Amino acid sequence: MDWHPLRLTTPVKQHAFGGRAIARRLGRTGLPDGPVAETWEVSDVGGDASIVLDGPLAGSTLRQIMAGHPVELLGPRLPPGPRFPLLTKFIDGRGALPVHLHADDTTARRLEGEPHGKTEAWHVLDAAPGATALVGVRAGVDRDTLHRALLAQDFDAVMRRLPLRAGQTVFVPGGTLHSFGPDTLVYEIEQTSDIQQHAMRHRMEDGSPVPDHEWHANLDRLLDEWRPGPRPEFHSGLSVRQDDGVVRTVLCAGPHFALERWSAGAATPLSYRFSTVRILTNAGAPVTVTAGPWTGLLDRARTLLLPAVLGEVRIQGPADVLIGYVPDLEHDIRTPLLAAGHGPAAVAALGEGLGPRVAER
Repeated sequence: MDWHPLRLTTPVKQHAFGGRAIARRLGRTGLPDGPVAETWEVSDVGGDASIVLDGPLAGSTLRQIMAGHPVELLGPRLPPGPRFPLLTKFIDGRGALPVHLHADDTTARRLEGEPHGKTEAWHVLDAAPGATALVGVRAGVDRDTLHRALLAQDFDAVMRRLPLRAGQTVFVPGGTLHSFGPDTLVYEIEQTSDIQQHAMRHRMEDGSPVPDHEWHANLDRLLDEWRPGPRPEFHSGLSVRQDDGVVRTVLCAGPHFALERWSAGAATPLSYRFSTVRILTNAGAPVTVTAGPWTGLLDRARTLLLPAVLGEVRIQGPADVLIGYVPDLEHDIRTPLLAAGHGPAAVAALGEGLGPRVAER
């Protein structure tokens, strides 16, 4: 087969908290009228699967490609599971997102009957002055205290409200209670899952009220899936200079995913090699992407899926792109960042699994 970068359909979610920032601030075209809360750039979630738009695989879902061409798509290192491992989104928090959490892997298997949970990370693309996020619960808050605060809908009594600004990223482990907005635009990367437990009295889809019996059941399940420990912080990532004018910034990393932001000037094309599948999303002006004989334009706020079999792409600068993938934490993240002079504590703060134990294996 003649493999090349894959353009995919992007399911759109018109939840009540959304606005028009993805169109107005990012220049995204082809969106429906009305509020647009999320565009799912790469998705293998049941009922919202991405479909290839052109080329030999046109009309195939991501799950069909996983089944028929797992090694060519993923690369030999990643296990060929039934689902594509990553989900990426643009999210417009014109209003505040519901306070909610997603189960971690262990809890998802125990309580949700799912193979894994959902750890995620947010990279802030735009935010109003003074914008904040609720991320994690304060130290010393126990289940009963949290339950009382959720019943009163007094989230600030128990949760950590953190300032945020464009260019920052936060890694949010499964089981962490969270929300962001209003007036916040993010790019999100996460495990492929749509399990979630909400604390709100209204539905995020349309703002309609949640009946009392359903709301109390939601709170009970949320408390069962809550992890009190994680208290993530926003940070600016760790940068490493590559060729002239090319900078790699690691925004976050953990066992399930890494997200990086690469920039390049006009003089030096960004040449990027890889052995496992990559998600390439354009955060800047339109760029030209080349893979072998294939060349195509990638507009701002658009995404290409790069099958592992391609091995390399070239991006003509000036470029400002996001690259998501499933990392080998030692090889891809820890070793090059330490070699570039970043300290062990700074590297470990990028996510999970990056402490000294990684090097001791």
